[in-house]
Amino acid sequence: MTDANTLRRILDTSESIAVVGMSNKVHRPSYFVGKYLLDHGYTVYPVNPMFDEVLGIRSYPTLEDIPGTVDMVDCFRRSDQMVELAKSAIAIKAKVLWMQLGVINEDAKVLAENAGLEVVMNRCTKIEHARLFGGLNWAGVNTGLISSRRPKKINL
Repeated sequence: MTDANTLRRILDTSESIAVVGMSNKVHRPSYFVGKYLLDHGYTVYPVNPMFDEVLGIRSYPTLEDIPGTVDMVDCFRRSDQMVELAKSAIAIKAKVLWMQLGVINEDAKVLAENAGLEVVMNRCTKIEHARLFGGLNWAGVNTGLISSRRPKKINL
């Protein structure tokens, strides 16, 4: 488990964040998190081969295609894809591999940590930033409005 002081330090020292799986669809959690990070002063690199740009920022097909330095790789991908993403994060010399809520892969964690990266699993960068630096009033936290699930039909 990653403690609050470590999360605070990671979020405070990371300046550039590659958001892997970032969507251009406003209802997707990856879009909302990317927008939040951008609005809070981070340099955001969307990584998604399906889009040319997200939030007016060029989207890159892979981590290796990003021309700048990346401090953190924030992953909105399935757990079974994390070993390959860990290898890519190592290749670009990222400092942190962050796996979003529900994303857990011990093999990727060990691989990244052995290469010197810090690893956070099963945590949301937006929620942790808001919790540790203020901003829980920013829409989308525990409101049920931002979800990857389709809403249940309400019969009136």
